[in-house]
Amino acid sequence: MNEEETIEKKKALKRSFEGEVVSVKEDKTIHVLVAKRKMHPKYRKQYTRTKKYPVHDENGVAKLGDKVAFGECRPLSKTKRWRLMRVIK
Repeated sequence: MNEEETIEKKKALKRSFEGEVVSVKEDKTIHVLVAKRKMHPKYRKQYTRTKKYPVHDENGVAKLGDKVAFGECRPLSKTKRWRLMRVIK
């Protein structure tokens, strides 16, 4: 395996999500709620799972209620491992 293939694999492993901003109280940090629809394996009924992610927002561009896209990055603090990519709204 050469160096280019290794770099491509590292890029492919980065995860990204879209969600709604639910908190902008902290400096350079927003909290984003991501809802995932799942299906119960036995009863075949759909249900929603939600999770809040702390996301790094360097310039403070995201506002409460915005729809945003964010991706995985290196650890920025004890809890932040996500960086804001763009505001979809």
